[in-house]
Amino acid sequence: MALSMRSPLSSVGPLTEFIQNALGLSYSMIGLITTLPLICFAALSGFTLYFTQRFGLEVTLGAALFILTVGTVSRYFANIPSLYLGTLLIGIGIAVMNVLMPSIVKRDFPQRSGFMTSLYSGAMGIGATLGAGLSVPLAHATNWQFSLGSWAILSFIGLFLWIPQLRNRTKPKNPIHIGTAIKKLGSSPIAWQIALFMGLQSLIFYAILAWLPEILIDRGMTPTKAGLVLSISQGTGILGSLIIPVIAGRFKDQRRIVMVTGAMEIIGVTGILITDTFLVSTWAGILGFGLGGNFSLALLFMVLRADSAELTTGLSGMAQSVGYFIAAFGPVLFGFVHDITNSWDIPLFSMLTIAALQLGVGLGAARNRTISG
Repeated sequence: MALSMRSPLSSVGPLTEFIQNALGLSYSMIGLITTLPLICFAALSGFTLYFTQRFGLEVTLGAALFILTVGTVSRYFANIPSLYLGTLLIGIGIAVMNVLMPSIVKRDFPQRSGFMTSLYSGAMGIGATLGAGLSVPLAHATNWQFSLGSWAILSFIGLFLWIPQLRNRTKPKNPIHIGTAIKKLGSSPIAWQIALFMGLQSLIFYAILAWLPEILIDRGMTPTKAGLVLSISQGTGILGSLIIPVIAGRFKDQRRIVMVTGAMEIIGVTGILITDTFLVSTWAGILGFGLGGNFSLALLFMVLRADSAELTTGLSGMAQSVGYFIAAFGPVLFGFVHDITNSWDIPLFSMLTIAALQLGVGLGAARNRTISG
């Protein structure tokens, strides 16, 4: 399942030129393809607790996989309505899956939260890397719409493997009233720090996902090489996702780890900003490791800072709803600024500021505190 949660998103950036040539879309409209799922993440994440209480975790997750598969297949059709409708469905499916994965870890693997978080966040990174690295070669071998739609195979396999679980309808024995959960989480500084940490990290991640290839193409790099640089950042993000939670899970306080991963983001963005294409793969790799590590830390915080699986669902829903609302502005805003200035310098300078803010709230989220049900 985790493999299917990022490839439909990471496959768009390398194919920007193909999509623009075929459909005549502006940079802002291309950015909307990345932003639409983030809007879904923001709008629907908070409702996932209701769905799991009503239908059970297994059925809710199975429905999300089905919707994701249908949405990815829809993008095969080479027209604007199917492209955006499919993207909308992709966003709905992934929104629910995003929230439920930490809940599964909390419920089924409470003593191995660091390892299991690293496992599924690493698998998400692998999916993102495959999408970024193989999209252009697939488009050259077939066409761009097949390249976008082909990633449905991953969610279809995940759905097929999940079918036996649909016989179960696990619901909380003593469910928390949704209003109570909202009130408790909304008044918790920890919950807001996790939400902001998640949002600022995701804003940078999705802006890089959408625009790094185009930034490099604008500097003279070929689309294939630019896609490979993006895949390098996604690949090192896998390492960050695999390594950081395992280390962080051994400690009650993760502030030193947040300082390291935050510094890597700042160094990576600075390197991309001040260089042309020289050593850009190195800077992208450093940035990717920091982003991957911080993403997995945000997921781990949702597990560690809540004292029950159900409260983890609520915290995950809140953090991802608020977080992705913030992140949704990244791709469109950066594309809009480029349309106005015809330069990528201002968006990259903005990323540095955002990375510094993320480091600040991350230090708060990393402190050893727990939200009690």
